[in-house]
Amino acid sequence: MTQIKIRKGHSICIAGVPQNDLLTNISTAEVGLCPIEYRYVKPKLFVKEGDQVEQGSPLFFNKENPEQKWGAPGSGIISKIQYGPRRVIEKIVIKLDKNEKGFSNKAIPLNAIVKLKRKEIKSVLSDSNLWHLIRQRPFNHVANPADEPRDIFISALHTAPLAPKLDLVLKGQKDAIQAGINILNGLTDGNVNIGISSNNRIEELTGLDNCKLHQISGPHPAGNVGIQIHHIAPLKPDDIVWTVNIQHVIILGKLFLTGEIDPSIIISIGGPGAKNPIHVKTRIGAKIGTLVNDQLGNGDYRIISGDVLTGRKVEKDDYLGFYDTIISILPIDFSRPFLGWIQPGSSKKSYSLSNSFLSFRKRLFNFTTKQNGSLRALVPINAWEDMLPMDIMPNPLYRSILANDVEEMEQLGILECDDEDFALCSFVCPSKIDVGAAISKGLDIMRTEG
Repeated sequence: MTQIKIRKGHSICIAGVPQNDLLTNISTAEVGLCPIEYRYVKPKLFVKEGDQVEQGSPLFFNKENPEQKWGAPGSGIISKIQYGPRRVIEKIVIKLDKNEKGFSNKAIPLNAIVKLKRKEIKSVLSDSNLWHLIRQRPFNHVANPADEPRDIFISALHTAPLAPKLDLVLKGQKDAIQAGINILNGLTDGNVNIGISSNNRIEELTGLDNCKLHQISGPHPAGNVGIQIHHIAPLKPDDIVWTVNIQHVIILGKLFLTGEIDPSIIISIGGPGAKNPIHVKTRIGAKIGTLVNDQLGNGDYRIISGDVLTGRKVEKDDYLGFYDTIISILPIDFSRPFLGWIQPGSSKKSYSLSNSFLSFRKRLFNFTTKQNGSLRALVPINAWEDMLPMDIMPNPLYRSILANDVEEMEQLGILECDDEDFALCSFVCPSKIDVGAAISKGLDIMRTEG
C-alpha cells in the first residue's frame, strides 16, 4: 500500500457542515436528467413527451458515439422535455409511478463476478444503459465502450467542501463495493487504484481484493481523482484511464449482484444558508426543490448542485446533477463594505489565505456569494501554484490557452488536467480569474484540434 502526502492546497473552513450521523430519507415524485451536463455529447432522443418509460430504458444516445446510451433514472411518464437555444436538450423530466418497473437481469453471485469475461461485463453495462457511470481521462467525458483503459481510478476520499461523510455513504455496502471493483477489474488489463484516507477507519474499505489501495493525506484537492492519478500513475501521451465515483461503484456492484438498478444515493445538504445541514438518502436525479424546501429561511439564497468550488447554480425546479453528491446553499450578498479592501480585517469578517487580514482559518466561516472584487490584470504572485499539487505550471499554461497555442498546452501538461483540479486557484486568485473555466476551454481546443 503506497502512501501519498499532498502538501499544497487548502481545505476551506466553510460553515454549514452536516455534523450528525443520521440519514434522512427524502423521496421525490419526479426525477430529471440533464444531457447538457455531459461533456462532448450530442444527444438524440429515443422518447417524446407522454411516453411511458421504465427505469434503465434508453432516453437518448450520443450521435458522435451511438454505443453511449442514457437510461431513464426512474419509471414513469415523460412529463417534460425542455429545449434551450438551437434546440439543445437541456432537461428530461419523468413523473414517477408508484410501482416502478425497470431493468432486470440475472443475479450473479460475488464469487462468480470475477469469472466474467470482458465482453459479458460490457454487454450488461450496455443493456442497462449505464456507461455514463464511468468517465474517461483525458477530457473527463463519458467512457467510450470501445476503448481499453490503461488503469481505472476510484477516489474514496472526500476533501471537497461540505462533502458527505464516507462512513455513512459506505456503511453496509462492502459486498457491493467488492462486486463493483471486480467488474471494473474485468474491464482493464491494468490496475484498479483506490485512493483512501491515510487514517482510514472505514471497515468497508479494508480487505478489498483485485485492487490497489493508496493512502492519501493532505488538504483539498487531495480527494480529486485527477490529483490521485497524477501522483499514482500520471497520464502519458495516448494513455486512457477511466474513473468512477465511489457511490457509482456501489450501483455497478448491485447491478450485477441483484440484476437490478438501484438509483439510491446519499448526499449532503449544507452551507451557511442551510437551516439544518443534514445527510440525505435520496435518488439520482431528485428534484432540488424537494430536497431543500425545509432548508431555506428568509432572504435570497444561491443553491448549488455540487460543492461551492465546482458545482453549478440551480433553481428549485432543477434536478440533482448525475455526478453530484452535495447541495450547497449560500446567502446572496450584494453589500459593499465601507473602505472596501483597505478596511481593517478581523477573524469575524475576513477569510484570508495570504495573511492580509488577521483571520483564524480553523473557525468555520459564513461564506456568501460575494466575490469581493471584479476581474483585473493578472498578478503572478504564486497564489495558483500554492493551491495546485501537480507538477504543472498553471500560469504559463493559462497564458498558452489564451494564445490558443495547442503545442505549448500539450507540452505544459493540459491533458492531465481537469477544471475541478484548478478550482482552488480560482478561489484564491487576487485577479478574480476563473482558472477552471480556462482549463475547460483549453481542453475543448485540444479535443477539437486532436
